[in-house]
Amino acid sequence: MAEQLYIKKIEDVIMKQIAKSEIPEDYVHSKDTVKWLLKIKPDADIALKIAALGHDIERSLGNKKVKRVDYKNYDEFKKAHSLNSARIIASIMKKFHTNQELIYDVYNLIANHETGGDKRSDILKHADSISFFNVNLPYYYERNTEEETRRRCIWGLDRLPKALQKQVFDFEYDCKRLNSMMHSLR
Repeated sequence: MAEQLYIKKIEDVIMKQIAKSEIPEDYVHSKDTVKWLLKIKPDADIALKIAALGHDIERSLGNKKVKRVDYKNYDEFKKAHSLNSARIIASIMKKFHTNQELIYDVYNLIANHETGGDKRSDILKHADSISFFNVNLPYYYERNTEEETRRRCIWGLDRLPKALQKQVFDFEYDCKRLNSMMHSLR
């Protein structure tokens, strides 16, 4: 019971911080990633749940946020983003005197949420990717060119196994051009 209480407090701190993000969809994306995590793996452990909730927390810290322009390529940027979010979540967890094993587990999951590499990191990567298409994509499309959005969608689709790509292609958006672009990627 005591463990559930401090986990709830950690989650509350994460969500309060993410609510400060300048990116309007970040708060919903965090919760949606947890939702997709539980659809993919209904018995997900607490480390996976915390990692899903906080995987993008660094984007809510303007002065600590990594910026795409500071990196040679998109993959380097995404790796820096992952490591930064992992460090921030580990710091939050340490304030609650969380056991080191759980901190280490969450840190590694978040540090690898963009690339995967093992079964649990892959599950987190897949939940994050599906949530991008479910929540973030319409916002991304509004902020970027169609060419950039297409590139980002291809990158995101490549992260998913075929069965989960089918799930993404079932999404419908309010924007006809975005629907058309996604249809062309099938």
